[in-house]
Amino acid sequence: MSEQTTSRQSGPTDEWLAAECRRLLGFGRRVTHPAGGAAWLDDDGAPDLSRPVHTWITSRTVHVYGLGSLLGVEGSSSIATAALHGLATTLRDADHGGWFGAVDADRAPSGGTGKSCYDHAFVMLAGSTAVVAALPGAEDLLAEATHVFEEHFWDEALGRVVDGWDRDWEHADPYRGLNATMHSVEAMLAVGDVTGEVVWHDRAARLAGLVVDLAGAHDGRLPEHFGPDWSVDLELNRDRPDDPFKPFGATVGHGLEWSRLLLHLEASLGEAAPPGLLDTSSLLFDRAVADGWHVDGAPGFVYTTDWDGAPVVRQRMHWVAAEGISAAAALHRRTGESRYAERYAEWWAYAAEHLVDTDRGSWHHELDPANRPQASVWPGKPDLYHAVQATLLPRLPLAPSLASGLALAGASFERL
Repeated sequence: MSEQTTSRQSGPTDEWLAAECRRLLGFGRRVTHPAGGAAWLDDDGAPDLSRPVHTWITSRTVHVYGLGSLLGVEGSSSIATAALHGLATTLRDADHGGWFGAVDADRAPSGGTGKSCYDHAFVMLAGSTAVVAALPGAEDLLAEATHVFEEHFWDEALGRVVDGWDRDWEHADPYRGLNATMHSVEAMLAVGDVTGEVVWHDRAARLAGLVVDLAGAHDGRLPEHFGPDWSVDLELNRDRPDDPFKPFGATVGHGLEWSRLLLHLEASLGEAAPPGLLDTSSLLFDRAVADGWHVDGAPGFVYTTDWDGAPVVRQRMHWVAAEGISAAAALHRRTGESRYAERYAEWWAYAAEHLVDTDRGSWHHELDPANRPQASVWPGKPDLYHAVQATLLPRLPLAPSLASGLALAGASFERL
């Protein structure tokens, strides 16, 4: 299986993408929290100290600024190192192992003491990027993160992940979810690239098999929520459909994100890749576009739809557009089809007009259905992860994963 190498035919130049990446990294330069880890940032990039320190934000900060360090962006290494130290101390459960979801300013657990697969997948991603960037403490963090994940979150018999546990790992949460599964695939690909342990890529392939089956059975609209036996629950959170992590219905952005990840997996495994990855990637992409893009009188992706494709939550989330951009770039690279290049250019134009905040920095995280800034689901600008990746993924091969790809590209990749 050979990856297509057709270049992008339209959209922003590499110089523009490099400048936007640098601008985004500049926005987060104040992210270090005084308690350790990374702060939630407000609309101007200042730490919002009224909010707890989150493991997922801290892990994404290690990842993003680890990438910045590999790119030679001044100050990135120190920011990534400070966030990594927060994972090793402030957010780590020294008594029972693993990581809390969040802690308050006094470093006490905030919002419960349970342990989530979603958070731990991001700790693995952070550790893998930190190892490539040669950050102090990276090897130890990655070793601990992979050990905890293998021991508690990976179900070898089913080839699936367990979504959550209580603090002392005695009782598993009965909920199973596709969001944690998705980010586990992302982390497993990165860990496999960094460690050379092919078992991680094999595990990612087993998880992807679930998505191939679900996409085919549900016409490209992926169920997100499941019971402990992985029975589909199509009604979860119908009464609070805009939940930021467990929304009701099909999440358009996750269809796009899975579309991209399946191609990364295919490229990573080469001839050993299971069948159906490209076909499923195309199905998910086409369904997300048909259901989600410009369907209610204005440009932009709606957040969620019901199981017939009708919009449910119509806010525009920045991360959905970023994932659309990255998925279109990946499919164009893989297939050479011009329709993906056209979408890539169209969605970058949308992001530049509506999402990129040239006055206060970063991207607006949420817009209303008329594309005006709103903060009902995502107040502030806590996350650089999706936007930064959208500036990098189109300029790199589908494999290896981002940090390893940047290291491999070396001097041939335009440095910022």
